[in-house]
Amino acid sequence: MTSLGVIFQPWSPPERLRETAVAAERAGLDELWVWEDCFKESGVTSLVVALTTTERLRVGVGILPMPLRNVAVLAMEAAMIQRLFAGRARFGVGHGVLDWMGQVGARVASPLTLMREYVPALRRLLSGEEVTAAGRYVNLDRVKLDWPPAVPVPVLAAAEGPKTTALVGEVADGLVLTGGWSADMVRDSVTRARAARSAAGVEGAFEVAVFLMTDFGEGAAERMEAEFDRWEFTGERRYAALGSVEEVTATVREVFDAGATSVLLQSRTDSDDIEGFVANAGRVRELLLR
Repeated sequence: MTSLGVIFQPWSPPERLRETAVAAERAGLDELWVWEDCFKESGVTSLVVALTTTERLRVGVGILPMPLRNVAVLAMEAAMIQRLFAGRARFGVGHGVLDWMGQVGARVASPLTLMREYVPALRRLLSGEEVTAAGRYVNLDRVKLDWPPAVPVPVLAAAEGPKTTALVGEVADGLVLTGGWSADMVRDSVTRARAARSAAGVEGAFEVAVFLMTDFGEGAAERMEAEFDRWEFTGERRYAALGSVEEVTATVREVFDAGATSVLLQSRTDSDDIEGFVANAGRVRELLLR
């Protein structure tokens, strides 16, 4: 089953989160994702606000920087949220932007080692296990949640480079690919992650959430060129869904065909027409269901 949603970016004031979540649910979308970018808006707080504002919408947070969050604390937060909101929350973790991590004294020398230690520990804690770990970055002494989730909590992890992508396939329940990934790049990443997963003998479902830069209407291609420049994207990363609802839908289908299980439409950073964007995203979902 494929899932379509939108992203509430932290360039928008926090006060607009509730109306965006309500609009996304009203538009019939499956998901809303929030971010945790330094030093803008808290991902966990945003997640809870969006969940309390809606009734059925799934809400994802991506990406929570692992260096900033003790694994036991995140497990406690995720477990409580899942128990309160009946499995509607989705969690993505990642390395964090290294410069930001350095600003707060949390930059690690080996992000890959951190992920290899952190994600399995988080998944084990959320499954209700007692966990003892003595790693380079993750150290736990008989830690066990008193209130583990009542239902399984998939842990997704973000990746860009090939080594991280393969590691996500080995240790996580899903892969998050942020903006600027063409359909071909998505396909390559999914293939790499699944191959590593198979080689490691890991079974079970594997999700792939893709952030897809999107702009609707006339002039969308020209407007998106400036957006690509803001993100410093070059070459194949200057990829977006652009134009009419029908044209955007065609690009979304390409990304699903490349292996995405969730596509999250990401508006331009300078766009303030949140309700219009969400309404158009709802029309895309309608076309996908036909």
